[in-house]
Amino acid sequence: MGIVSHRASTGREAGSVIASIPIHIAVVDLGLPIDRTSDDVEVGEFDEGGTRLLELLARMQEPPPVVAVTRPRSQRDGRREVSEALRLGVFAVVDRPRELHDINLMLDVLRRCLDKRYHGRWPGR
Repeated sequence: MGIVSHRASTGREAGSVIASIPIHIAVVDLGLPIDRTSDDVEVGEFDEGGTRLLELLARMQEPPPVVAVTRPRSQRDGRREVSEALRLGVFAVVDRPRELHDINLMLDVLRRCLDKRYHGRWPGR
């Protein structure tokens, strides 16, 4: 399909990728930490990197379609997280893939992004 993917393990790394490389479709794990945690930082203190990344993408001059990947959370927190993602204009929200069926669902969502935004062809092809 001609896909080149770029991976970031923190929100800061993702911000650097976005600043230096054109992004055509973004897949954002809402559980992405803002930064690497150290021993003196409580887990959870930096767990809002995914949401902040959605905000950064939404502020771009031409925001790419975004697929948000949810993390296991309480039902209440999960609803709040999904609502916030939708408010920021994500194309779709999917559960974190665990099985082959989940991977196929993710690929289907990415195909729909490609069809809707780029009429089935990657930009520049």
